[in-house]
Amino acid sequence: MPEPVDVPIEDEAIRLGQFLKLANLIESGAEAKTVIASGLVRVNDEVELRRGRQLQSGDVVTLAGRKARVTG
Repeated sequence: MPEPVDVPIEDEAIRLGQFLKLANLIESGAEAKTVIASGLVRVNDEVELRRGRQLQSGDVVTLAGRKARVTG
């Protein structure tokens, strides 16, 4: 499994749906809704079904074998 790519955010937290797009793991907000609802997204190795989940610095998001880490 590849190492996560560090993706800096401007605030202290970011919603999962926003982060997926910022990290270029998806193309659009509509796609975020679909992949999250389908159980394809993991946060810190646990399936996450809430698009509004607040991510903090250090959280690792995985989708389709690609990983991105939230950095502040």
